[in-house]
Amino acid sequence: MHEIESNKHAWGQLSADHYRTFKAALAEGRHQLNRYIQAEVGDLTGKRVIHLQCNTGADTLLLAGMGAAHVTGVDLVPGNVVAARQLAEDFACPNVDFIESDIMTLMANHPELAGQYDVVFVSEGAIGWLPDLALWGRTVRYLLSDGGYAYVFEGHPTFLMFDEGRLAHGEYNVKYPYFGREPDVDNSIGGYAGETKTGVQAYFWMNTLSEIINSLINAGLRIEFFNEFPENFYDSGGQERVDAVLWNFPFNDGRFPQSFSLKATATG
Repeated sequence: MHEIESNKHAWGQLSADHYRTFKAALAEGRHQLNRYIQAEVGDLTGKRVIHLQCNTGADTLLLAGMGAAHVTGVDLVPGNVVAARQLAEDFACPNVDFIESDIMTLMANHPELAGQYDVVFVSEGAIGWLPDLALWGRTVRYLLSDGGYAYVFEGHPTFLMFDEGRLAHGEYNVKYPYFGREPDVDNSIGGYAGETKTGVQAYFWMNTLSEIINSLINAGLRIEFFNEFPENFYDSGGQERVDAVLWNFPFNDGRFPQSFSLKATATG
């Protein structure tokens, strides 16, 4: 699929920057999972965890440090996987490994992963890069052992509708249709952990809440909780830090959500 290949190339331009940025942040103790994830992801002690769309693996290492028996990170981009493996070596983290794979082809190309994990972890700006959430949901179920669970922390589709530049000034203009079928195409990428790269084509799909939730239900998972939060996990423009890793607009006193979480358990 040309959109996936284009995204692979685009994200590859960021691998080196992300490695340097996250290595420094981990070394200085500045990089951490946000407080909602820490409170909700559950006890990982002794569990086998798979982290989908892991980027350069910084969060994968944090999960491994929460007592997991083993954590596998999966990412589309070869440079990200190389960087993730280097980070694991840099921080002497032996209970991790990394797989280079498109999530859309993970089931077909890795039959050995079927039912091998207690937890599937997906977080912060991941699933909008996927063109087929039904396939994503089936992949999540495929990876989980019976009784295992998926935990997702993501950008809220309501927030993702708005024009970023105008929202920074308190103007609620819908730029990206909630029910839009065609991906948004951007000629730049990054900026949150390194310099913005231009001259690329990055494809991002809008997903409705119903699509996200139903993709998991239809794959055989049971929703345990769904929560919504006013904070965002990055500064989209005009936002202020709430804490070390969360952001919000000064005027967003409960007016709209910017992120959500859910937990879904694999039934037998």
